[in-house]
Amino acid sequence: MTEQATHPVDIDVRTRLFTWFTDRAGVIAISRMTAEDLARARSRRLSHNVVTSRVFGPMPADVSLTDLRVDLAASTGATDAGPTTLRVYRPHGPLPGGRRRGDGLPIVLNYHGGGGSLGNLDQSDWLCAQVAARVGALVVSVDYRLAPEHPYPAGRDDGYAALVWAVRHADALGGRTDQVAVMGDSAGGNLAAVVAMMAREAGPAIDAQVLIYPVVDLSLEAPSTAAYERGPLLTKADMDVFRANYLGPDGDPTDPLCSPLLAPDHRGLPRALVITAKVDPLHDDGVAYADALRAAEVPTRHRDHARAVHGFMSFPGMCRAATAALDEICVELGGAFGLVGTAQEDMKSPPLTE
Repeated sequence: MTEQATHPVDIDVRTRLFTWFTDRAGVIAISRMTAEDLARARSRRLSHNVVTSRVFGPMPADVSLTDLRVDLAASTGATDAGPTTLRVYRPHGPLPGGRRRGDGLPIVLNYHGGGGSLGNLDQSDWLCAQVAARVGALVVSVDYRLAPEHPYPAGRDDGYAALVWAVRHADALGGRTDQVAVMGDSAGGNLAAVVAMMAREAGPAIDAQVLIYPVVDLSLEAPSTAAYERGPLLTKADMDVFRANYLGPDGDPTDPLCSPLLAPDHRGLPRALVITAKVDPLHDDGVAYADALRAAEVPTRHRDHARAVHGFMSFPGMCRAATAALDEICVELGGAFGLVGTAQEDMKSPPLTE
């Protein structure tokens, strides 16, 4: 008998209602989707208005969004990378700590979640725009190729090539090559961790990795996976489909560039912030990855949100933990980029509207 069957799921009322509705509607339940359902789910776009902001978070007024269509193969020489869209979030307000804009902005690469089969740039707008505004960073979000049409290593190759592209074009973007971080949630957390491993071997240098309830072991055998096999939001059945799509017919779930927890050596990786949700099938793997990084003497902070569910950063208006996690992310990036004192105070966020 699983933990979920013997203990009630302890989450906020708003979160409980939101997850109940989402589960009933099958919005992200890929195990129940036809090919047509999958196409529709990918095509959904999020408009930003008063109503949607109460669920998906308000956008700061002093951040601009620009979509760039980039041929990563032609721009970086990475023949395995495909053409993709990069969404650039640029802050226009005063920079934290009184920094001068002419000195260039730190660069943060973001990888959205969605199991490697779902998701798009819109779902990360709140997180990326808030990080851009509060850290004073140039955030570049990557619309990497999705499975099953493009199985492993397509998403991985796009993720790494986008990092190389952003650093090579830092001057044109107004960014700095000596202040670079990667960030991602769920499957995007997997890409962020893997890109950090690839950059350790081949560059460019990365100062920090922010891993938000990341997928780090595709064996899917952690106790929390069994405990929350029926969700909320993410189920074991969905995880099995995501894994099959991502790996394709020839993928190996024990490959460290699929399952970074299984890497033989984590030494030399950039400092890390690992954020986990207690009510999440991926919880225990995230904890294990933080432990593995610490064991390899990688400076690592782990923050576990007791009443949060998988995906909570995508609906901050429905989960109180999102505001606290955003603060943790901004302070971590500020520390990695050498911003201290008043700059870190500037990065703290006010609570979302009740």
